[in-house]
Amino acid sequence: MKFTRTMAGIAAAGLVLTLSACGSSQKTADQTAAPGAASAAGGLVGVTMPTKSSERWIHDGDNIKSALEKLGYKVDLQYAENDIPTQVNQIENQITKGAKLLVIASIDGTAITTQLQEAADRKIPVIAYDRLIRNSPNVDYYATFDNFKVGVEQANSLVKGLGDGAGPFNIELFAGSPDDNNATFFFNGAMSVLKPLMDSGKLVVKSTQTDFARAAILRWDPATAQRRMEDLLTKTYTGGAKVAGVLSPYDGLSIGILSALKSNGYGTAGQPYPIVTGQDAEVASVKSIIAGEQYSTIFKDTRILADTTVKMADAVLKGGKPEVNNTKDYDNGKKVVPSYLLQPVTVDKANYQKELVDSGYYTAGQLK
Repeated sequence: MKFTRTMAGIAAAGLVLTLSACGSSQKTADQTAAPGAASAAGGLVGVTMPTKSSERWIHDGDNIKSALEKLGYKVDLQYAENDIPTQVNQIENQITKGAKLLVIASIDGTAITTQLQEAADRKIPVIAYDRLIRNSPNVDYYATFDNFKVGVEQANSLVKGLGDGAGPFNIELFAGSPDDNNATFFFNGAMSVLKPLMDSGKLVVKSTQTDFARAAILRWDPATAQRRMEDLLTKTYTGGAKVAGVLSPYDGLSIGILSALKSNGYGTAGQPYPIVTGQDAEVASVKSIIAGEQYSTIFKDTRILADTTVKMADAVLKGGKPEVNNTKDYDNGKKVVPSYLLQPVTVDKANYQKELVDSGYYTAGQLK
């Protein structure tokens, strides 16, 4: 996937209260209602999330629902448990119920084109939430974090954890689900940092599995990640060879990877865990970081993402145009989708208190 990155104007700080402070490549000069547009105050908004098996999606759904309801909208919040036909049915039902707008975090960004066409035929706008919906012209806006930068930050954290030594350091690469557009952005961002170090010989992928297809974990499944890590250790790390670092794009995968490492003797005084990255700052992984197991995670404050999405939805429902700050990078195969990108934050043992507890995202008790 080839794309250019526009970092100027992306500023997550302050978005909880207002989006107007952020530099934007498309300002909201046209905030007045479009001719003939009727206010959808009190209307139904359909919100579909992928699964409840990841706590981050629970936070996302709850935050969006609560914020929309405070603005007077009715909300139909659904979770599809990573089953594509279930999500298809949920979207169809929301359209049938008369939803005025759809917020969709898709399981497979290519599997709902028929439903999006039906929404377009009924003039129902669609906001893609955190995952870009692909191969459809009927996606109006996209709210997400800077996913390329997420990968960059994961790789930077991995390199930082490995230390300043000359190497070579043995590492292994994991990627997200191939049906999730974000997964490619994460991987490409990480490789922009890691590949030069691999080319120089400082980092060595001993398994030689360096392409996205071989590293990808379908549906972000922790058990699949655990089995792959076990296979890598059994087939590659023999004769005393040790893995020093693992690029993991998501906390759920990180937990599975760490389980495989533990069952192979890592995590003891004589054989510490490798540097293992992650994403989403899930409670189990933050506890693991505090315990000195997982090294880091990428914190994407879902409160800010939900707030951004709700502001976009409210503007659209009132006949206006929401603020976006990227109109170049997110081509879904049919159109470049106007997007608002937020900034991720790397969290490790040194700063989890400040970023997660002091900010009110978690209580200290939740992380004990």
